[in-house]
Amino acid sequence: MLKKQTVWLLTMLSLIIVLSAYYMLSPNNGDLAYIDQGEDETETTSGEAKTKKDQLSEKDEKGDVTDVENVGQDELFTTIRMELQDERSKKEDRLNEVIASSSTSTEEKNQALEDINDLENASTKETILQDSIMSLKEKYQDVLVRSEKEKVHVHVKVDKLSKGEVIEIMQLVRDEFGDKKVDVNYQSTDK
Repeated sequence: MLKKQTVWLLTMLSLIIVLSAYYMLSPNNGDLAYIDQGEDETETTSGEAKTKKDQLSEKDEKGDVTDVENVGQDELFTTIRMELQDERSKKEDRLNEVIASSSTSTEEKNQALEDINDLENASTKETILQDSIMSLKEKYQDVLVRSEKEKVHVHVKVDKLSKGEVIEIMQLVRDEFGDKKVDVNYQSTDK
């Protein structure tokens, strides 16, 4: 059986190969940097306007900032999903180490198991919610859902979201995650 580090290394290497092939074979071999077209304002349900860069570059728990400025618009959501999955995998590995440790108390092991279960549930709920939102309207090009302890962020790649669409998305989030604060915004598809 392969060690987790070996599997992780092989996964990352295969990802690098696939991305390299994609960029070499893509029809647009120009600059792939993020271009600000002056349309940074987005709609939020809490009434506070943030720029796309602010919303998608929020600090994670360790204080690291996700750098999204050098990512093409089409790959932005995919990049964030991969970073979120990588972060959760690292958390799960640390929790598994706690469980495997002989010096850990039963209470700590039970808490680690519960935390792993919470991570898996959050990931599953996010995937279900992304699929549900994508099936609402054909015009949605992509959807990114990120859940935190007290808040759920929903980013939709579409030209514009109406208030009715925002309310419909918020209801889907509440159906899936319960009574959490919901932040719905969109990223324009203009290039």
